[in-house]
Amino acid sequence: MSEITYVRGDATAPFGKGPKLIAHVCNDLGGWGKGFVLALSRRRPEPEKAYRAWHRQRAKNDFGLGAVQVVEVGRGLWVANMVGQRGTRTGSKGVPVRYDAMDTALATLADKAEELGASVHMPRIGCGLAGGKWSRVEPLIARRLGARGISVTVYDFGD
Repeated sequence: MSEITYVRGDATAPFGKGPKLIAHVCNDLGGWGKGFVLALSRRRPEPEKAYRAWHRQRAKNDFGLGAVQVVEVGRGLWVANMVGQRGTRTGSKGVPVRYDAMDTALATLADKAEELGASVHMPRIGCGLAGGKWSRVEPLIARRLGARGISVTVYDFGD
């Protein structure tokens, strides 16, 4: 069992040794333009480009709630685009986060992290614009990643 480590910093620039996988939550509309993804795109354009192509070609692939797309962005560094949000806050009724989709995506993420031998780095996924509650997300991370011994670092932005 691995614990979740909380740090102040920028999840787009993870620290530590070894391979790293940055995880974040995307919506199922193909929209990329608010929240964490803006900071991610400023540093690394590849995940946005891959996500938009994945969405455009969704009739021919697995794009949808619970799906994960892993994009290599550097030596020993990947970004996981996890579809865990139905619509957006402005375009949907209610809270967009879908905990069941996040749980499915986290299970896939755990498999990929093990395959890559990577630690996982993330903001408080699903809790910003997606409207989720960390008290519901944290246990999913602990069960899907921590229970498998995968090191997880959660970044709270700031000094």
